[in-house]
Amino acid sequence: MRNQGDDPVSAVRQGYAFDGDCLELGALVADGAPLADVPVRVPLSMLNRHGLIAGATGTGKTKTLQVMAEQLSAAGVPVFAADIKGDLSGLASPGSPDEKVAARARSVGQEWAPEAFPVELLRLGDDGVGVPVRASVTSFGPTLLAKVLELNATQESSLGLVFHYADTAGLPLVELADLRAVIQHLTSPEGKPDLEGLGGLSKQTAGVILRELVNFSASGADAFFGEPEFEVGQLLRTAGDGRGVVTLLELPSVQDRPVLFSTFLMWLLAELFEELPEVGDLEKPKLVFFFDEAHLLFTDASKDFLAALIQTVRLIRSKGVGVFFVTQSPKDVHEDVLAQLGSRVQHQLRAFTPNDAAALRAAVRTYPTSSYDLEELLTTLGIGEAVVTVMSEKGAPTPVAHTMLRAPRSLMAPSPPDVLAGVVTASPLAATYGERVDRESAYELLSGRIAAGPGAPVASGEPLTTEEEIKRLEAEIRGLPVPGTVPQPAPSSPRRSAARSDGPFDAFLETAGRELAKEIVRGVFGTRRRR
Repeated sequence: MRNQGDDPVSAVRQGYAFDGDCLELGALVADGAPLADVPVRVPLSMLNRHGLIAGATGTGKTKTLQVMAEQLSAAGVPVFAADIKGDLSGLASPGSPDEKVAARARSVGQEWAPEAFPVELLRLGDDGVGVPVRASVTSFGPTLLAKVLELNATQESSLGLVFHYADTAGLPLVELADLRAVIQHLTSPEGKPDLEGLGGLSKQTAGVILRELVNFSASGADAFFGEPEFEVGQLLRTAGDGRGVVTLLELPSVQDRPVLFSTFLMWLLAELFEELPEVGDLEKPKLVFFFDEAHLLFTDASKDFLAALIQTVRLIRSKGVGVFFVTQSPKDVHEDVLAQLGSRVQHQLRAFTPNDAAALRAAVRTYPTSSYDLEELLTTLGIGEAVVTVMSEKGAPTPVAHTMLRAPRSLMAPSPPDVLAGVVTASPLAATYGERVDRESAYELLSGRIAAGPGAPVASGEPLTTEEEIKRLEAEIRGLPVPGTVPQPAPSSPRRSAARSDGPFDAFLETAGRELAKEIVRGVFGTRRRR
């Protein structure tokens, strides 16, 4: 830590005078006014040391993200961000000049001109604009799925056994219906020997997991699982003019299921860690990943989940990926993750309650020593102002700077529908990921085995309803009579497709010679390595 001493202006001027390429954040505020000749910036080469953008609702976090995304794109660095409210789609359209924007630009020494940036739109779910993003259930893994289903530690462990059984039995898990079919098989008379062979999985726990899966599916979650699975390398693209592509994940259909989209973002990050090669320190990152609503990752997270998350953040910088967590308060982020974040852009915090006051004091303690009364300053910042400290090119924290932030050059509102439609139409990803692929997977395989098994009654041809599935399982658990028809899992929408079945399940097998870091992350998250 460094003390700004009696002359904070000189300290900031010197502390942010970097030699290499930088992202310009804004200008130092002194005596209530920005000083255009004292810029506050972050070295491009230090962005893989991760960062935090925090602040209360309505204080300008999204606009800060937008300013950073624009400059990253201009520097040839691809960007990924979740566009929860749709505002970031404005990056695809040039901004609208007005006197307010012009005044902000003049005050911070910014040469402002409207500009649109290369944007790729993805969507999570069947609704909304963008190319659909899907993952197979196998790739998603038991730990991430357990968080989405809000399972306890025992249930999470049992779900891992189900995944292990499916993999060793050659039953690909692609959609939720495949996983439900496997659980139903294990709890049926035909699957009793397999269930007993697993040892740690009880029929009662299987019933709880199945109930949660049925409810999850009924909420529309089937749309998120399937093939073709999204290849995370698509996030590292550049446009024909050399600018980095800004990939926005549109989330209109899952705003009421925040844990799902936050866990899906963690899946993308884990896949990036697994897929990308080690590159060490670069002049600029290969990708900057903005993790919005970051507090959802840590809420009710299991010990194993947190361990894998911390390890992923610690090690993914060596893959050339920078991660910025976007949330309301630093206290939303686990302390072991917070300690790894080299850049902090803290917008206004509010202290209306004792808990708020405690969070404010905790936020202040994460900053280097400065001449500011940070407890007072953080509660009085205006919209578009922030307290900033970043990691210098030498790896030391820069002086704390009260900063007036730059104005985005792209549209500070959602892009018009015709612009978004044009982005999707021109997308090179639409042909690959636009339509769902349907191949044989666990659902079809188990249906065939049961129907053809010795002494097994022939199915009626009509699948059971959601309610019938639950009643049947509960009857078996309680030892009550069960109808003689062979149960069929309720259909997903659309039909099931096949998963990759190209290797043993990594959560239960350690391969000699595999890098320790990858083994830790794969082993905890349960993700599968692509061949």
